[in-house]
Amino acid sequence: MKLTVISVGKKHDRTLESAISDFERRLKSPFSFDWRFLPNSNFEGEKARAEESIRLEKILARDDFVILLDERGKNLSSPEFSQLLSEKLASKNVKIVIGGAFGVSEEFRKRADFVWSFSKLVFPHQIVRLILTEQIYRAQEIAKGGKYHHE
Repeated sequence: MKLTVISVGKKHDRTLESAISDFERRLKSPFSFDWRFLPNSNFEGEKARAEESIRLEKILARDDFVILLDERGKNLSSPEFSQLLSEKLASKNVKIVIGGAFGVSEEFRKRADFVWSFSKLVFPHQIVRLILTEQIYRAQEIAKGGKYHHE
């Protein structure tokens, strides 16, 4: 099955792009993924949240397993994330969504199959992309028994 990361906002920041690309180069199927970028809304606040959520919803298939990144979500350890990703990629297309600056609508949040939080802290989207790419690589290494992750 396929893994896609959907991010609202600009493409990668040049200062972080090489670090993101480094982890991407190490990924092998089914952990390799494609980026899909959606432009920010021209609105702000609730209007931006609603408009971006509608656009996000339109690119999801009914049977996609959707992981939404949100600081109000559930914290997972790296091994727990590896297990979740491995299980879902065995039978479903997985879409990991990074919403816009104002987040996503409550309806979109309810559509997500899993809401995941890196932390209660809020991070810039560019840093989230780097952390996410590293965690996907770490999940791959945990799943195959590699030496990258130490417990």
